Amino acid sequence: MEHLERCAWVLRGTLVRAAVRRYLPWALVASMLAGSLLKELSPLPESYLSNKRNVLNVYFVKVAWAWTFCLLLPFITLTNYHLTGKAGLVLRRLSTLLVGTAIWYVGTAVFTNIEHYTGSCYQSPALEGVRKEHQSKRQCHGEGGFWHGFDISGHSFLLTFCALMIVEEMAVLHEVRTDRSHWLHAAITTLGVALGFLTFIWVWMFLCTAVYFHNLSQKVFGTLFGLLGWYGTYGCWYLKSFSPGLPPQSSSLNLKQDSYKK
Repeated sequence: MEHLERCAWVLRGTLVRAAVRRYLPWALVASMLAGSLLKELSPLPESYLSNKRNVLNVYFVKVAWAWTFCLLLPFITLTNYHLTGKAGLVLRRLSTLLVGTAIWYVGTAVFTNIEHYTGSCYQSPALEGVRKEHQSKRQCHGEGGFWHGFDISGHSFLLTFCALMIVEEMAVLHEVRTDRSHWLHAAITTLGVALGFLTFIWVWMFLCTAVYFHNLSQKVFGTLFGLLGWYGTYGCWYLKSFSPGLPPQSSSLNLKQDSYKK
């Protein structure tokens, strides 16, 4: 538990800081542009991370939203209930996960359709010999062809959105104070550390995507869609009363304390 506490302390000093929430979106954009420029001007030699079958890609990135959803679900539940004591408010805040699921689903569906309607089937990766008889990517691949269309980077989109969402939700740790001997302390600490490591994986794999995969325009669109999903929710909609709302902050806690005094 001591090592877990140390990890939690480090994470509180990094990911939970307001400066991280303020500058991480810009850092992602800058790293995406820098990585893409490196890919175009001086490509890095192939490595384990450039292989799409590497462990992080197969077992984490491919199911990035599932990891994010499954860890945020208990984290939001425990921290928000601990701070507010209101089940209704907790359920309202958990609806952020439903909104996130909708953003993930709509985003990937849009990207798939764009690739479909802008693509064609070719006989080789060099885009030689169009196979006009194959009108879908699945049919094309099934017949040994190579489908080429405008493939917006789903990794850039989802990793951007997931990393920013986790950082927004982890901000609540500034308000959480628990007894170290209580099971709730161990649970929240464990979840916080897990979410922190998950965020580092998302950012690292975002950088790998920038350096090894897709072209610049595909990554730009993917990253912008991820930023739009984050800002449209946490930066705009969640500030409104008719919304899932933002994580509990000091102002809401003061209201709670005032109600107790009355």
